[in-house]
Amino acid sequence: MIACLVVLTMTVATVMILGMQPSYHAESRLMIHAPLAKSVNSDDSGNDPLNVASEAERLRSRSVAERVIRDLRLDERAEFNPALRQPSLISEIKASLRQLIDSGKPPVPQQDRLEPVIEEYYRALQVIRDGPGGVIRIGFDTHDPELAAAVPNRLIDIYLEEREESARNRLDAAEGWLRQRIAEQQGRTDAARNAADEYQKTTGIVPNDDAQSEQIKSIMELSDRQAKIEKDRVDIKAVITTLEAAGDASLATQNDSIPDSISAMERDFRAQQQDLERLLDIYGSDAQPVVDLRAKIVKSRADLGTAVDRYVQSLRAKLAALDREDSTVRSALTAAYNLRSHSTLDKIELARLERVADREQTALDRLEEQRRVFAAQAMLPGAEVEVLSPAAVPLMPQGRGRLFYLIGALVASSAIAATAAFAVEMMDKSVRSFDQLIGMGRFVPAGFIPRLSQATRRNPSVLFGQIQGGMFDEAIRTVMISLKQTNGGKLPASIVVTSAHSGEGKSLVAGSLAIELAANGTPVLLVDCDLRRGKLDSLFKSGLKHGLNDFMCGQAEIDDIIYHHPSGIDFIPAGNPSHLRHTRLADLAELIEMARANGQVVIFDSAPVLASTDTVHLTAIAERTLMVVRWAKTSRRAVDFCLQQLRASSRSPEISIAINGVKPRKHALYTFGDSELFSRSLMKYYKTTT
Repeated sequence: MIACLVVLTMTVATVMILGMQPSYHAESRLMIHAPLAKSVNSDDSGNDPLNVASEAERLRSRSVAERVIRDLRLDERAEFNPALRQPSLISEIKASLRQLIDSGKPPVPQQDRLEPVIEEYYRALQVIRDGPGGVIRIGFDTHDPELAAAVPNRLIDIYLEEREESARNRLDAAEGWLRQRIAEQQGRTDAARNAADEYQKTTGIVPNDDAQSEQIKSIMELSDRQAKIEKDRVDIKAVITTLEAAGDASLATQNDSIPDSISAMERDFRAQQQDLERLLDIYGSDAQPVVDLRAKIVKSRADLGTAVDRYVQSLRAKLAALDREDSTVRSALTAAYNLRSHSTLDKIELARLERVADREQTALDRLEEQRRVFAAQAMLPGAEVEVLSPAAVPLMPQGRGRLFYLIGALVASSAIAATAAFAVEMMDKSVRSFDQLIGMGRFVPAGFIPRLSQATRRNPSVLFGQIQGGMFDEAIRTVMISLKQTNGGKLPASIVVTSAHSGEGKSLVAGSLAIELAANGTPVLLVDCDLRRGKLDSLFKSGLKHGLNDFMCGQAEIDDIIYHHPSGIDFIPAGNPSHLRHTRLADLAELIEMARANGQVVIFDSAPVLASTDTVHLTAIAERTLMVVRWAKTSRRAVDFCLQQLRASSRSPEISIAINGVKPRKHALYTFGDSELFSRSLMKYYKTTT
């Protein structure tokens, strides 16, 4: 198996290795960094730092790949275009199976002609960032050395063009967007400025400070006038109250605010009173001068009262005039205050509108500055590439030579074959040697029986021929000798040949034992005791109509079931298996006694132990039991179980085991102790074609 696996694996590997074409690898190393002007302009917050990983993805972009393929005509090369390749047998089989599987599905849309070329291109391309710096390695694998160098170099050129075009498009789009924003912002700025100017014109606000000073001065003068009017009103009310409260006019004139004319009349009145008192002292009350003076005093008093009343009326008129003036001053002061308040609110609103206009103007100036920055950036390249080492045409193909791969394939196939053989052996639970049966209790190794070809097993003339010295004949003799040794050195009178399963060669062994005994002149009675599936009659071709089944059912006599073969073997076939019968050990014991009386050795070809209990009953009356085990087929578990069954019923405590169907050359490769029986030095003693 190891040799077959090695040959098969090496055949496939050799075809693949010899079909390999040399692959060339060219590589370019470059450093990508931002332009120096952008690096110096550190105040410009709009400049993003250059990301090397993103630039590596740009090198692998679809647009760059399509341009490289078109420029270098990779789609015209069978290496990159699967449509130009000759389809292999495996591909045709896959396509046929795919058609059968997908026959009921809707048709797949036609694939782009360039798509498979791009996939092959990406398989051959390597874009790797070399370390934490900005160095990038661009490699390409192909069968053409010149193409391997052309692809990385062309890729760099296309990358720079794509990078600059992309940056230019982005800046143009940004500048267009900014211009639109500037136009919109300019409109908002003009609207805010016009609103402020229109408000100023509508309200008539004077922006200088003189008008404000005049308004404040007018308010102060009106306030002073109002205060003076209020003071005069209080004073006049006090005088009126004093004059009206005094019962005598002479007493009322004692107020300081009385006019001089009234004061003079009051002094004249006081002087007359004094003169009256003096006249009374001189003339008495009835004197004419006294009477005249009294009349004059009464008249002066009346005149004084009248003067006081007129003065009070004048004060009341003056008080009414002050009230009217106070009302006028209050109205003027209210108007001044209202004018001052409206002017302040208008100025506040105007200041707000001017601030809005200033903010809009500031935003407009900022957008203009950004536009100038973008215009300056548009004049710079998006990235600078410093080619550290351009791709050169490779002189030697990459990888090892074909001899190296062949040796590696041989080593790998040998390891795989050995591993597979080891795995098979580890999983193999079949019997190949008596060493594997140690520990299953007492048994007698009866020997190895080599495997006969299918034609030999079916050819009676070969089995019954007088072939001496063959390995098979030697093995049958070894089994017979073992049976004699376990039976005290003499042939047992009865031998049961059985097995664990059918197809293990027990019938061949039983027939071969009978042929060997008959060849040595020993009378033999061979009984096909497999009553259900006995096939031993195909070897002897007895032509009997009855057999052991018929005899045990009472439908035939013993003489009717015995066939005398020309080789000297008496043979009893199994008979008709459709007859119902009951196992009668006495009938089988009668056969053994009859054979012993005739000097014959009885060999029973019984059914498998695990298939019928007849075998267990038969081993109880036979002297020896021979169990046939098929080499590399019968499992050790089945052998162990059968030995347990047979030891419980067998007449002999020791069960003989013969391993049948051995392949000598293969068995000699194992490390079992009994593998020496088939060593190369011993094989020349046997005439075998196995």
